[in-house]
Amino acid sequence: MFEQATIPIQDEKTFAEVKKAIDEAFAPATVASFLRRVEGARLRVRQFEAVLAHGFLGAQAQKSYAALGDADRGQIRELYLRQVERVAPEIRQKFFRLYASY
Repeated sequence: MFEQATIPIQDEKTFAEVKKAIDEAFAPATVASFLRRVEGARLRVRQFEAVLAHGFLGAQAQKSYAALGDADRGQIRELYLRQVERVAPEIRQKFFRLYASY
C-alpha cells in the first residue's frame, strides 16, 4: 500500500499562516464565496499560483508563501489541492466550470 513520505516543514510559522488562509477559504461557511471570486476572475480552482496571485487567499498569505522554501511551497500546493477536492459535492456541482478540466 502506498504511503506518502513525510517531509519536515522548514518554516513552521510561515507555513501555518498560509495554511490558515487556505483553511479559512475552504471553511463550509466561506467556500461558496471564495469559489465565486475565483469564478469571477475566470480562473480554474486548481490553479493555486493564480488564485494566490489574485489575492483570493489574502495579501499576507501571498507574502508568506513567497517567503517559504521550495519544499514548503510544494506541501502548501498539495494541501490546497486536497482542500479543493474535499469541497462538498453539491457545491462542486454548483461551480462545475471551476472544476472542469479542458
